[in-house]
Amino acid sequence: MSPLWMVRRIGFYVLITMVLAFFAVPMLWLASAPFDSKPGLGLRWPDWTLRNVTATFDHPFTLSSLVNSLILCSVATVVTTVLAALAAYALSRVRMPGRDLLLYLLLLLSSVVTGTAAMVPIFVMMLQLGLINSQFGTALVIAGGMLPAAIFILKDFMDAVPRSYEESARVFGASPRQVLSHVVLPVARPGVATIFVWAFVNAWGNFLLPFLLLRDVGQQPAAVLLRTLYDEGGSANLRVIPVFSLLYSIPVVVLYLFVSKRYGFRFHGGIKS
Repeated sequence: MSPLWMVRRIGFYVLITMVLAFFAVPMLWLASAPFDSKPGLGLRWPDWTLRNVTATFDHPFTLSSLVNSLILCSVATVVTTVLAALAAYALSRVRMPGRDLLLYLLLLLSSVVTGTAAMVPIFVMMLQLGLINSQFGTALVIAGGMLPAAIFILKDFMDAVPRSYEESARVFGASPRQVLSHVVLPVARPGVATIFVWAFVNAWGNFLLPFLLLRDVGQQPAAVLLRTLYDEGGSANLRVIPVFSLLYSIPVVVLYLFVSKRYGFRFHGGIKS
C-alpha cells in the first residue's frame, strides 16, 4: 500500500462521511426537534417533552390540511396511474407514424413548459370553468402535469411484456380489457407501482398549484399550510413546524415502505420474450 493509495482512501472516506452527514443531520433534527422543549435550528440532545405535539394539534387546520393532502394526492395519483397505464399500453402496442416523436415531444414540453410558466393560463382556464377552490379540479391539473413523464416511463415497462402472452390470452377468448387487466398489468406491476409512488410523492410536495387554485384555507393541503406556521413576532414557530413536518413526512414514508416490501421497485419484469 503506497502513501498515494492511503491518501486516496482517506479522502474517499472523508467525502463519504461528509455526504452522509449532509443528509443525516436534517433527519436527526426532524426526529429530535418535535420532542425538544426549546427547539432551535441546531442539532442537540433534546429536553424531552410532548408540549410541542399538543401545540401542533391545537392549531385549527393541522388535521384538516393533512386530510386535504391525502384527498388531493389520492385523486391525482389514481388519475395519473390509470391514464398513464392506458396511454402507455396503447403507445406500446399501436404502430403509428411519429409515435416516438410524439413521446419525446410530450416529455420535452412537460419539462420546458413547467407549472410556473403555465400558471397564468391555467389559472384563467380554471377561473372560467368555475374550478377555483375545487380540490378535484386542482387534483386534475396536478395529474395533467405529471402524465407526460408517467407515460414515457411506463411505456418501457409495457414494451417488456411479450406479445406472445397477449396472443395466448386472445386465443382463449380474452377481450382487450381482460388482456390488459389480467395479463399485461400483472407483468408490468413493478412499473405501475413505481409510477404510483412517484406520482404520490410529486403531488404530496406540490405547493404552487394548490396555493394558487385553492383560496379557502380550509381546503388547502399541508404543503401550503406549512408556510403559515409563524408566531406572533413573524418568526418561524419552531414548536409547531418540527412536529407538523414529522407528521407531513409519515404518509410518504409509509407508502414507500409498503410498496417497496410488496413489489421491491424492480425496474424489470423478470421475463423473457
